[in-house]
Amino acid sequence: MAETTPNRADFAVRSEERGPHWIAWLTRGNDPKPIHAVVVVGETREEAETRARAWAETASAQGYL
Repeated sequence: MAETTPNRADFAVRSEERGPHWIAWLTRGNDPKPIHAVVVVGETREEAETRARAWAETASAQGYL
């Protein structure tokens, strides 16, 4: 499982390979579960993590996070 840190210090992006694709999700603190149960899919780890960060930016701008 890969882990990177997004711009916001209170969130982390986690990702893992699932068959022919990758999934990524945001976590908060030590909780390994996806925030709001949102998981995004990408062909590569980078694509999945980029999509998760984009979701976080949109959700944050709309007050969802």
